[in-house]
Amino acid sequence: MTNTYRELVVGGVLIAPIVSYAATALLAFLLLRPVLRLVGFTRIFSNPSLAELCLYVSIFGLLALFC
Repeated sequence: MTNTYRELVVGGVLIAPIVSYAATALLAFLLLRPVLRLVGFTRIFSNPSLAELCLYVSIFGLLALFC
């Protein structure tokens, strides 16, 4: 079964679905970031920036897989 991708149309310009997935993942990550700060996410890892990047990539991959 193939997945049919719906393009986003903004002002007559077609935007690829991967761009909308990336924007949605960024929004979800930015909303999740204060919660991570309260939990102490940065203290768990030796390189917190890399851990946050991996979390963003994971959210992006899940969106691309299931949407």
